Amino acid sequence: MTKKNKKERLQDRLKEQIKTHKKAFALYMFLRLLVLITLVLQLLHGNYENAFLCILTLILFLIPSFFESKFKLDLPETLEIVILLFIFSAEILGEIQNFYSVFSNWDTILHTINGFLCAAIGFSLIDILNRYEKFHLNLSPIFVAIVGFCFSMTIGVLWEFFEYGADKYFHTDMQKDQIVENIYSVSLNPEGKNVPIKVEDITETQIITEDNTFVVSGYLDIGLIDTMGDLLVNFAGATVYCIIGFIYVKKRDNGSLAQKFIVRMKD
Repeated sequence: MTKKNKKERLQDRLKEQIKTHKKAFALYMFLRLLVLITLVLQLLHGNYENAFLCILTLILFLIPSFFESKFKLDLPETLEIVILLFIFSAEILGEIQNFYSVFSNWDTILHTINGFLCAAIGFSLIDILNRYEKFHLNLSPIFVAIVGFCFSMTIGVLWEFFEYGADKYFHTDMQKDQIVENIYSVSLNPEGKNVPIKVEDITETQIITEDNTFVVSGYLDIGLIDTMGDLLVNFAGATVYCIIGFIYVKKRDNGSLAQKFIVRMKD
């Protein structure tokens, strides 16, 4: 096949995707315009790190179309729309517009959606292998649901590894600190026994360095509560989708919510 024919086939595929996913394409163009405007503004203000995030967002926007064309997959329009909104909400609104700090539950909402989406993707991969005869698989619906759940949780754990690595080696604060008033600690046991000592009603903690003294109204937890909270809501999102997906596989109901997130192979 000549380069000209390959180019024509690629153009035909893109036209077909635009025709069948009109809403997703319209949203993609709108969000892409917003990101480009944000990119220009960040460059004018000399915020090159934010400018990099804008470029990264534009690249991430291309992932659904890339996988559809490269691996001949059919992504439901609803799934594409949610993915695009998720990327925009995490990178542009969350990081650049500081929604993570402005809205206390912003990160929680995104991690819940991430758990739901990753479960949908993992579920779809197994469902594809299960439905096509050339793969010679015949897995039960409960097994498909379990694999989708495990896939989602694995992605969630890997992301927490990434956050920890970024905080440790690049001095970021992706695992956000939280203030708590009560702790249970073996290290504070005066007798050195493996018995936790309850420290409650903490009103103040002082962090003293060579140059500064910081006063915190409580005990400063560094990352643990944030990490566990993220994994718990990822668990919740994955569980919700896998229950919906399990029911869908059992009945193959074309009107099911799960079908709007099930990736399929193109004929």
